[in-house]
Amino acid sequence: MASPPPLLLLAVLLLSSAGAGGSEGGVRFDASRAADISWHPRAFLYEGFLSEVECDHLVALAKRAGMEKSTVVDGKSGLSVPSEARTSSGMFLAKKQDEIVTRIEERIAAWTMFPIENGEPMQILRYGQGEKYEPHFDYIHGRPYSAPGGHRVATVLMYLSNVKMGGETVFPDSEAKLSQPKDETWSDCAEQGFAVKPVKGNALLFFSLHPNATFDRNSLHGSCPVIEGEKWSATKWIHVKSFDNRRRIAAKCEDEHALCPKWAAQGECAKNPGYMVGSSVTPGYCRKSCNVCTTDKPINGM
Repeated sequence: MASPPPLLLLAVLLLSSAGAGGSEGGVRFDASRAADISWHPRAFLYEGFLSEVECDHLVALAKRAGMEKSTVVDGKSGLSVPSEARTSSGMFLAKKQDEIVTRIEERIAAWTMFPIENGEPMQILRYGQGEKYEPHFDYIHGRPYSAPGGHRVATVLMYLSNVKMGGETVFPDSEAKLSQPKDETWSDCAEQGFAVKPVKGNALLFFSLHPNATFDRNSLHGSCPVIEGEKWSATKWIHVKSFDNRRRIAAKCEDEHALCPKWAAQGECAKNPGYMVGSSVTPGYCRKSCNVCTTDKPINGM
């Protein structure tokens, strides 16, 4: 009998974990709890994907590290740049930053059936009153995709807090918007498409590419303005190929984020080394600004 695929084995191990999820504050992974909510785009909602302990832990990590104004990826240069279309604040965690982050990453891999290495580091976001992210695509249209990992194929959006009013994730072009009833508890923004309310612990998985790897134009989505309360979320972008196996040549040492110099000046190289500096396994994104490009050999032996 052939051995099960690694990700299937991971899912089985998560399902068979003792107690609520094999460790304190965790949840048991059960793929049958993910309901399909849209087929154009393909989207699935998993209620209770994260425990309250896990949600609070991710928020605490972000507050401890400090938040910066969110940016968007420029389609031509591939750089992250400020934009009035996105008014939240955020920060990135390191992969496998601690036991809880590692457990969540494993659960995401089991649900999506994509290896952990295909995912970007998890981004924690905070939306205050009136803050939003206007409708956009997660694939980067127009950018030559020899970039790390190729296109983003899927997004897992995890809600870390409840929001009294607003803050919905809206898909303006989803065919499901025609059949979704809404009452006075939905914001005007949510009325413009198929929407998902932010509920603490729930997770939304949607795909930006069709199964044939072409762009899914129906995957246009945005974060509605927060009207009352505060919205915290965690985003995991997943690529079609490994995002970790990136070629790093010391002679071409460059920052991979436009805000690296600012973050370095604020001491993030020491406070958030997993993202800024990286390790021997996963190089960081701000090696130039952190002055760690000292070797004359390629990183990871490449």
